[in-house]
Amino acid sequence: MIDGEFNNKGELVFQIRLIAANEDLISETAILDTGFTDWLLINNEYARSLGWVLKKSQKRMQTAGGPRNFNIYQGIVVIDREELIVRALGGDEMEDILLGVKWLQIKRLVADFPAGVLTLG
Repeated sequence: MIDGEFNNKGELVFQIRLIAANEDLISETAILDTGFTDWLLINNEYARSLGWVLKKSQKRMQTAGGPRNFNIYQGIVVIDREELIVRALGGDEMEDILLGVKWLQIKRLVADFPAGVLTLG
């Protein structure tokens, strides 16, 4: 189980680790976005710098802001000491790393705002 925190916007923030192709382990902050229905959203440039495998280029997908093009990468994420190979959508204008609701199919989310408790595991 990993502990998270609620940021000043009320977003659900977790520390995750990404594994680069050269096996470097990189700690990152990610926001759990319940409106995002996939595994991971990351900036294209960052995905390329990690050496993640590009599976498909320019797939058009619907977002809350309208249709957009994304690249699809295969990456490795470490959450709760578990390495998982996931599909990562890459966008050019992404500033934050987002975790999507696919994680909730395999991890239990506890979000108790009044108590200040946020866990994923």
